[in-house]
Amino acid sequence: MNVLLTGFEPFDKEALNPSWEAVSALEGWRCEGAAVHARRIPCVFGAALRELDAAIDELQPQLVIGIGQAGGRSEITPERVAINVDDGRICDNAGCQPIDVPVVAGAPAAYFSTLPIKAMVRDLRASGIPAAVSNSAGTFVCNHLFFGLMHRIVTRPVAAGVRGGFIHIPYLPEQAARFPGVPSMALDTVIAALRIAVATALVVREDVRETGGQLS
Repeated sequence: MNVLLTGFEPFDKEALNPSWEAVSALEGWRCEGAAVHARRIPCVFGAALRELDAAIDELQPQLVIGIGQAGGRSEITPERVAINVDDGRICDNAGCQPIDVPVVAGAPAAYFSTLPIKAMVRDLRASGIPAAVSNSAGTFVCNHLFFGLMHRIVTRPVAAGVRGGFIHIPYLPEQAARFPGVPSMALDTVIAALRIAVATALVVREDVRETGGQLS
């Protein structure tokens, strides 16, 4: 069994991206009999999905989890839903800024994650790591990748029962130091969180029913 974890290259003038720093540390790790593979994804609309497709074709994974940076968040946040829209607040790393265009023309408006997101949050909190379900993956390249992944799983599954989703993580402390008052999380904690998330995803087939909703 193969697990594919993706992390992004730096963007928006950052020197690093915590998603790749954490994901790359898990290359070669084995969990519940599965081999974990890490791939670095360009922060570029379109190219991100091409790189994802290539990695899936190569590895034929049974589990795919995209990881992305969410500056300003204080918790590990498994995403509930990907929406079919690209709406860039800033340009991507190729200078592209799509506005109100679909990720995949003619595809559904949204896809739900097939990861056990609430069980992940439960297990992360039980381990002392702040976590919460997120109901918005944004409209930048993270959501673009998340939607593209779920669309592929539905329309071109590589294996029976393949599951996928996306997790956002906070800034690292060295990033947050440039933005007084903005929360951060140590890299070792993020890595530990991803180990827990992967382990939970591999053993939990039906998510728990616990509160994870938000008022707004």
